[in-house]
Amino acid sequence: MPGSKSNSVSLHEDVINDTSDLSEMKISDEKGSVEKRTMTLIEKNGYHDSVYINAAKIFQGIHTEKRKDRILVRYGDDSVSPMLTFKDEYSQRVSYELAFNALKYQDLLEEILLDSCVYPCHSIVNRKFQAREIFDEEEPVAEVRKIEGYLHSFRTKLAAALARCRIKHDALSIEYILPETIRKQEQRASALPLCVWINTCKISLQDVFRDLEKKGFTRVETVSDFDRYTYCVDQHCHDVLFFPSSLKEELLNLDLFADCKLLLQDKSRSLAVHSARALLNPGDDIIVAHIGSHLTIAHMSVLTNHSMSRIFVCGVKSSAKAAELRNLFSHMGCKNIQLLHEDFTEIGPTDPRLQKAKVLLLLPQCSGLAVGNPIDFILNEHGDAGLLRDLFQGSVSEDKLSILAERQLNELMHAMKFNKVQAIVYCTCSVYPEENELVVKKALESGVEGNKVQPYRLTPPVFSTCSNSKTSTEIFFKMEPSEISSGCFLAILARQKDSSEKVSVKDILARAAAKGLLDGMVVEKSKEEEKKHPKVTQRRSNITGGSIEPKTVKDFCNQTVSTIKAEVSVSKAVSNIHQKNVNRTNSYVQLKKSINPVSDTSLPKVLKHASPLSSMGKAYERQTLARKARAEHKRVVLKPVEIVLPPVITPYVSPQGSKPRV
Repeated sequence: MPGSKSNSVSLHEDVINDTSDLSEMKISDEKGSVEKRTMTLIEKNGYHDSVYINAAKIFQGIHTEKRKDRILVRYGDDSVSPMLTFKDEYSQRVSYELAFNALKYQDLLEEILLDSCVYPCHSIVNRKFQAREIFDEEEPVAEVRKIEGYLHSFRTKLAAALARCRIKHDALSIEYILPETIRKQEQRASALPLCVWINTCKISLQDVFRDLEKKGFTRVETVSDFDRYTYCVDQHCHDVLFFPSSLKEELLNLDLFADCKLLLQDKSRSLAVHSARALLNPGDDIIVAHIGSHLTIAHMSVLTNHSMSRIFVCGVKSSAKAAELRNLFSHMGCKNIQLLHEDFTEIGPTDPRLQKAKVLLLLPQCSGLAVGNPIDFILNEHGDAGLLRDLFQGSVSEDKLSILAERQLNELMHAMKFNKVQAIVYCTCSVYPEENELVVKKALESGVEGNKVQPYRLTPPVFSTCSNSKTSTEIFFKMEPSEISSGCFLAILARQKDSSEKVSVKDILARAAAKGLLDGMVVEKSKEEEKKHPKVTQRRSNITGGSIEPKTVKDFCNQTVSTIKAEVSVSKAVSNIHQKNVNRTNSYVQLKKSINPVSDTSLPKVLKHASPLSSMGKAYERQTLARKARAEHKRVVLKPVEIVLPPVITPYVSPQGSKPRV
């Protein structure tokens, strides 16, 4: 790798340090601490030498290629992907940030190098970086120090060249030299609220709220209500919290984060996980097609912690990676995760390990242009560094988009071949229909699932609407990138219900009763249970104290299935009593005549311990029987039944209080 390439990276750091007052890279908060803007984080004292080497290697693969007649600086051959070795997560992050900064300011840096006569330099132009040796933390890298010294000797000329560039572009700072789209993207990324989810394997939601309150945080309704030490709960996921972006450093130093009780991750992954969890029944397993971020897998495990479900993760190739993941999951309290070394497309639909899997979570590699913070996405999701170049250019090449869409379609069609799977959750961070709606529609039209199983159809996700997105459709969940959230696309494919599977009305009512939808009704017990626990009904002689036996689901079912209409006749005497502040009446029901004989099973049951009919009721019965006797057609005389209506609340106010009497 030519030294001229390293000139750009090291020069960028040197120029930024010398002109920090112009670039306005530091923002002071009300406590006086200094924060640095996301994507332009450069420490005053610089980084370890290995960081610059890794940043140079990353930049080598993502720098903008220019036409031959416009090439100002040559960067060497990038046909071979460089091997990156990072000391820790911090070194990895700042290496990518340096490389991205160099990409954004590539034109500016090249112009400064030429204007200051720093490039070309025959003394170092042919020098290449050799394979990095393992150095002690305090031991410098000679190659980096040599180039650094060379650039330092030109610092005056470099500063003058930078000043001339600012005058030429009429820029208050070097940030204004960037294209407007890049500036807006950076502003949006730096202002994005921090999204975290609660690890309920280690702490309850209420304990988190109490802990935050003790630390001085105030809970507000929405992100728009943020005011320094505040937070809010997400409207879609009950275990997801948002914090102001300015509190990132302070939050990461809290014990809640150190103990893995709160974990920082983009909301799009939480939406996918919650959608998958809503489709699971107790004991169902779930397949995660890609390893992606270990945080996504851990969140899925946390949500299924109290069930017998297992999570199968595909694509864990090396034993070292498997050991690392097991250690991370153990630290988070996740116990129901099983790692598979095969790629998802290498696993057969009839694999015996996955026969209990009913839901499949597919988070394919995508263009990622909907993400708010690309470096976080690359680090957490093991994304391609080429995303930085695509974001800078504002689009993805047609060839790359076609390759991604074809791969996504193949993976989705492979997922549909698993006959035991009943639902698929498909989620991307792309803004292109070619990776979203079109992939899903092509997969559904393929009919790859075959004729022996029920076909898939699109169903609305658990989160039916999104207040932050005006582009949400009926069957897809879609969020556009904004100043308060990253963008994402979510689709749920579920198998159609078999029309031959008939569900009785009684079963439907039983389910409704279990969910509390049939207020005032109870499920009728079996005869054995009735013998063990006989009903005890107290009766009173007066009409105001008449007993009321609640309707059972069976009674309601029989009355619903049979299409017999009831005609209610309420006596005038009862009406007069009702006018005297009596709040309940007995209603006598005479069923209408039926043309065809009706079986006893279709008739509503007579309530037990029903009081005898009054004289008025008997007279009404005799008239009815007389009319039926005169009829020449064959008709079945239906016995009158007494149905006690639910209690009526009258507007009577008792002397003791204002509550209505029943």
